Amino acid sequence: MTREQFIALIQKEQEELRGFLLALCCGNKDNADDIAQDSLVKAYLSSACYQEKGKFKPWLFKIAHNTFLNHVINSKTFEELDKAEGMVGTSSADVSFQHQDLYIALGTLPPKERSAIVMFYMYGYSIKEIAAITETTKDAVKKQLSRGRDKLKAKLKV
Repeated sequence: MTREQFIALIQKEQEELRGFLLALCCGNKDNADDIAQDSLVKAYLSSACYQEKGKFKPWLFKIAHNTFLNHVINSKTFEELDKAEGMVGTSSADVSFQHQDLYIALGTLPPKERSAIVMFYMYGYSIKEIAAITETTKDAVKKQLSRGRDKLKAKLKV
């Protein structure tokens, strides 16, 4: 893949990628932007490994998802993701007020459940696609979705 082809594909998917990461980061724009930047660098550096017969968007989301999980594991700044009270801060002022409760509730979920919920409900990925992106089985994705839904229902009292 040439540099120009890569840039064209990224420009097409960039906003959706940022939205995906913003949801995973529970509305924290700064963290989402940092992970997006890291993901794009990783994608560019491994673009020679990209198989053109596959779809670019799931490949890119897989890189972003793995980068997100690495940040959660390795970064102390993501300790806030485990505390619902710290989910929506001043850095997410551009996030609409109506979504704050959802971001707070998403922030209470473990990262893998949060990822499955976001990919399935917000981005319309199938269970099979989520399994491929997260490198798990379809049954594991179904369990993550079920547990995530149950926890969100309890938190949002739906």
